[in-house]
Amino acid sequence: MGEPVILIVEDDESTRRALVANLSAHGYRVLEAGDAATALRRWGAGRPDLVVLDLGLPDMDGTGVIARIRRDATTPILVLSARDREVDKIRALEAGADDYVAKPFGVGELRARIAALLRRAAGPAADATGTVTVGPVTLDIARHVVTVHGARLDLTPHEYELLKVMLSNPGRLITRGRLLRAVWGTAYTDEGHYLHVYVSRLRRKLAAADPSGRVKGLIVAEPGVGYRIAEPDKVPD
Repeated sequence: MGEPVILIVEDDESTRRALVANLSAHGYRVLEAGDAATALRRWGAGRPDLVVLDLGLPDMDGTGVIARIRRDATTPILVLSARDREVDKIRALEAGADDYVAKPFGVGELRARIAALLRRAAGPAADATGTVTVGPVTLDIARHVVTVHGARLDLTPHEYELLKVMLSNPGRLITRGRLLRAVWGTAYTDEGHYLHVYVSRLRRKLAAADPSGRVKGLIVAEPGVGYRIAEPDKVPD
């Protein structure tokens, strides 16, 4: 896995290009869209780590994009809009946005807000840096990296997303439906074989990275329901 992926949804081309250039220069991989339809296609296909969203899009109000994303996932959404009335902020936040920055804005503040949202996206198990550690396994959400005993684990995007969802909630049972929606989207809710294949791959890669076998029981299956990560105190360091 590489750097965090951010989707910029902004219909003003000059603003969008400036954001793409600035964020790319600061270590992010950036996707872009100038309208809601393109944004939803690119979000569904690439599942970025965070969305920066303008509300005034030509084909749909931005709150509709928020609602559509929230049907499937908890992907952080930062609204970047010229609408600075309190009612607009409340509407966007109640629709599911995580933060709101009014235009005009400073790119330094924007990057700080993005970094804070990415840290929070690691879930309640994360430390102040946005890192989750379960035994010898560490998820660094800001760097988009999983390590085992300090060695980087080579994962595909879907493998990373699947492990991220589970590691962010150690000890918590996550249903098959929720995992499928979070990683692949609502169209795959009934594709349970996807989980079987990808969980098997994850287990093999984790085992290969830890020949001692101490992470063998990290991913626990609950037959017919879903999966969970073993509670941290039950996974040896």
